[in-house]
Amino acid sequence: MTLKKAYFAGGCFWGVEYHFQKMAGVKDAVSGYMGGSTDEPTYEDVCTGTTGHYEVVEVTYDPDEISYRDLARLFFEIHDPTQEDGQGPDIGAQYRSAIFYTDEEQLETVESLIMTLKLRGFDVKTRLIPAGRFWKAEEYHQDYYERRGGLPYCHVRVKRFD
Repeated sequence: MTLKKAYFAGGCFWGVEYHFQKMAGVKDAVSGYMGGSTDEPTYEDVCTGTTGHYEVVEVTYDPDEISYRDLARLFFEIHDPTQEDGQGPDIGAQYRSAIFYTDEEQLETVESLIMTLKLRGFDVKTRLIPAGRFWKAEEYHQDYYERRGGLPYCHVRVKRFD
């Protein structure tokens, strides 16, 4: 079994992590940071909006059980990819919508999905960025909804694909 990685930023990482953890074929979903200029950023660093990091979920999956396309489709359905600078009540650079792709196949898959959404009238603001170093967030951010109970408040699945 060869596992692969995917990186999604769609607002607060708690809700994104929650939805990916529920998918068959996903072996792990970890909250963290990517895209910034600071090594070993903390939540407090990222929240200043000055480091350039996004709140990101690293998804480890088995491509024999779930495709990258299905992961990316879920991503576009659990957040609002048309919101420019945040998600719901969470406003700021760290909450922007982005996909950090690891190879050309991932990039082409996401570009195809974005084209489908645009043809359906969505003004997609999701940024496509080459993946860089992933920094795992503090332990108190991991498995947030599983530990605390409840459901994500700004990540509700809305079907956008057939």
